[in-house]
Amino acid sequence: MSFKIGIVGLPNVGKSTLFNAITKSKVEAANYPFATIDPNVGVVAVPDERLAKLAALEKSEKIVPTTIEFVDIAGLVAGAHKGEGLGNQFLAKIREVDAILEVVRFFDDKEIIHVSGSIDPKRDIETIGIELALADLQTVEKRLDQTNKEARSGDREAILRKSALEKIQKVLAEAHFAKEAVLTDEETKAIREIQLLTNKPFLYVANVSENAGSDDPKNIAAILGQAASDQQQFIPISAKIESELAELADEERAAYLKELGMNESGLDKIIRAAYKTLGLITFITAGPKESKAWTCRAGTKAPQAAGIIHTDFEHGFIRAEVIQWHKLLEAGGYPQARDRGWLRVEGKEYVIADGDVVHFRFNV
Repeated sequence: MSFKIGIVGLPNVGKSTLFNAITKSKVEAANYPFATIDPNVGVVAVPDERLAKLAALEKSEKIVPTTIEFVDIAGLVAGAHKGEGLGNQFLAKIREVDAILEVVRFFDDKEIIHVSGSIDPKRDIETIGIELALADLQTVEKRLDQTNKEARSGDREAILRKSALEKIQKVLAEAHFAKEAVLTDEETKAIREIQLLTNKPFLYVANVSENAGSDDPKNIAAILGQAASDQQQFIPISAKIESELAELADEERAAYLKELGMNESGLDKIIRAAYKTLGLITFITAGPKESKAWTCRAGTKAPQAAGIIHTDFEHGFIRAEVIQWHKLLEAGGYPQARDRGWLRVEGKEYVIADGDVVHFRFNV
């Protein structure tokens, strides 16, 4: 299972700079709006120290981390839903992602122009939010025209969809997000196939200056005029520092992070927040050929996790041999873990946990 994160924001807020840094790509990051003409895509390996340790234990020939796909989308401006700037073609690209990462400019630099003429993170967030809500409103109104005709026939599914769309329409018309509409379970199911931007999970990067203390959540909260406790979804990152880190070798990067008093890179912060927001976990398969990480949603049962590796594994699932990664390391290998009774045999109802090392048994 792979997933996509779309990076959005106003022009010149540091989107492409951040994208370049976390994907180690070299797309254009110029000092003028719309430097990103085509959406740029970068696939990033998810750092996982467990893999290297398990690979060493199993003498694996290769290590295969799980990945995240980042999509850098051109800067949105007021009126984007009507085609202003580069318009709806980029809003359409956002509909394809699993989560939206909005980069908000907190740093002040006279050499880098702001499309609105001044630095105001709260205003910028509202601008992007309004544009996404208005784009969704257009989508909802088009679907309502079609659904109203279907509902007149008495089709129950169409009636539920009509009710849901009308509730969402009311919320969007007030420039709120679709996810704020209160729907029944049946109404939610009825519109599941409609990809609304403001129904997606959101993450926010506060692109701060490289000055010490500028990434303090209390400072971010003060700027936004909100309580510090509400800023958990904001990830403070200096895109400039991330660019410098991207140019360094692994050992040099670790030393530079230590020098800066940082425990992790911006990419690590984003990945951790994305996994939490999307409700994702990682399980591992480890053996002589490879040690590999797999992503699944929290709550996934063993047969469905097996299906992520191959559909035949799910269809022919018999059982799963499971052990937590640190217990396997402590045991010193599968035979020793089996002797100690640590290698469990689980059936179809077992729910995969983060850090599980799993060997699936199945019929072809």
